[in-house]
Amino acid sequence: MQLLRSVLLGTLAVASLAANAATPPVTAFGLGDVELFDSPFKQAMERNAEYLLSLDADRLLHNTRKYAGLQPKGELYGGWESQGIAGHTLGHYLTALSQQYAATRDQRFKARIDYIIKEMAEAQRVYGDGYVGALPAKELATLRGLKQGKIDVKDGFFFQDGSWVPWYTQHKILAGLRDAWTLGGSTQAKQVTLRLADWVNDVTAGLNEEQLQTMLSVEHGGMREVLFDIYGLTKDPRYLQTAQRFEHRAILNPLVVGRDELPGKHANTQIPKVIGAARGYEVANQLEGRPIAENFWKTVVHNHSWVIGGNSEGEFFFSPKTASEHLSAATAETCNTYNMLRLTERLFGWKQQVEYADFQERALYNHILASQEPKQGMFTYFMSMKPGHYKTYSTPHDSFWCCVGSGMENHTKYGSGIYFQASDALYVNLFIPSRLRWKERGLELEQHTDYPRSNRTTLKVTKAPSGSLALRVRVPSWASADATLTLNGKALDLDTKPGWYATVQRKWNKGDVLDVTIPTSVRTEPLHGASDQFAFVYGPVVLAGDLGPAPDGPTVPYAKEQGANLKAESVAVPTLSGDPEQLAANLSRLPGEALAFGLTTASPRKEITLRPFHELDYQRYTVYWKTTPAENAE
Repeated sequence: MQLLRSVLLGTLAVASLAANAATPPVTAFGLGDVELFDSPFKQAMERNAEYLLSLDADRLLHNTRKYAGLQPKGELYGGWESQGIAGHTLGHYLTALSQQYAATRDQRFKARIDYIIKEMAEAQRVYGDGYVGALPAKELATLRGLKQGKIDVKDGFFFQDGSWVPWYTQHKILAGLRDAWTLGGSTQAKQVTLRLADWVNDVTAGLNEEQLQTMLSVEHGGMREVLFDIYGLTKDPRYLQTAQRFEHRAILNPLVVGRDELPGKHANTQIPKVIGAARGYEVANQLEGRPIAENFWKTVVHNHSWVIGGNSEGEFFFSPKTASEHLSAATAETCNTYNMLRLTERLFGWKQQVEYADFQERALYNHILASQEPKQGMFTYFMSMKPGHYKTYSTPHDSFWCCVGSGMENHTKYGSGIYFQASDALYVNLFIPSRLRWKERGLELEQHTDYPRSNRTTLKVTKAPSGSLALRVRVPSWASADATLTLNGKALDLDTKPGWYATVQRKWNKGDVLDVTIPTSVRTEPLHGASDQFAFVYGPVVLAGDLGPAPDGPTVPYAKEQGANLKAESVAVPTLSGDPEQLAANLSRLPGEALAFGLTTASPRKEITLRPFHELDYQRYTVYWKTTPAENAE
């Protein structure tokens, strides 16, 4: 603690320390540098793109125009867009459009971005003070009242006047504008972004420290992060000072020293605060941001996460020892994993640890990919861990939950975590069919694989870089033995142990082919605090028991309300008998191309198929199994 700058420093002291940024030594490639080949990830991206284009921009802009005194051009959407949190979807939508455009250069998305920004600029002009958004009158009055020091909090989500998380909603707008500027290529978005950031500065500048901390007790999304981003883009110290006003010390102080005070706290309220601290470390060299982010990540991933990579129950963290009491239908809010992945990417840039990439892989396959419904591209809110339950998806026009907004973003950026670049090295973190174009080094690389159905991936150099370059390929920690690498058909003598980067340093030539084989087997992972409950995992994918089709009904598979099926009955799940690891070793892969295994249960005795969790879209399932000692089986 003595080695760290105190988190209690005031904004002026912070500004004086912010001359140099803590530039990460390793960074992700731009979305446009990575092209996805056919795979479940590309298919998810294409479904999502169709949904983005199916939405009516004028309907999403309804409240932006209405509350500015302009005539709406489209009918208001339903669900959360017709409630006090209205407008959050518009911000997410701008980000999703911008990421899709950055990844594909599809002009349909660029046209949509430009139209929305033009409309928002007009609303901002009418407001006259720099504000733009879709906050209803009550929520906007709450934020404007801050300028007069009016802060009256009810709880973690509402002010006393009933306004619902206005900063949370406004963050989505500001982040969407930032992305339209930086990814969507809109020069007008830059102007709108900075005027709105100036407004945030104006309404918060007069608040003292006590008032700020009271304000921050209400969920406020990633306001600190996006303001740090704007500071990083402009180097204007006003935005640095504004960002610091969103430093919630009650949450961040314990994390500096690694104390786990998360049980009982709303999970996704906290993750953006930690990402904000990480951005403060990166763009303003605020040293405490790094231990805050690293300690939080370790605590959540190691102690508070389900096997699929998601966390929480009923949106809240709980004691790890009580996980078996929280296997409900309200587990693993998808927004949480969206934000944990964003944090993970930053941490990998600071320190290239395989466990960061392992988590990214786990969460992408088992939560994010699993969260999309394959017919209409709809989204889950909770990812039910309740044995014998099923998934519930949003409706196209009458849900617009927070996880719909973040879901729109999730499926536009699958290319962002596959490869990472250092000055002298290329990291291959994920095994997803794709093409990388590293313009600065003159390298083009193709990856071909049927992973995880097979345990092999092939990397082919289609354009050779200048000079020597280290190619560092992740050997996952879950690998059952050392990986095998061959270059142009010849075996390489390398350190390829699990949890390590196998490094090939050479002058690469066009046509070089590096084949990577990762020994893979079924293993088990226990449920926190429950010695008799566990999940089956094969490589990166969680294997869930297919228990037959989900019931037909008006809220299955699509529901307007995210909680529509939380109390729905689940079917009984058979128990297993014996040692979990022995059960895993005895599983037999079923014939055919599909990744599936046969499992014989003990009570009642029956045959069940284990499939990748992300493939169980409309079925009842169980992720966690109970086992009894073999001698006690019926």
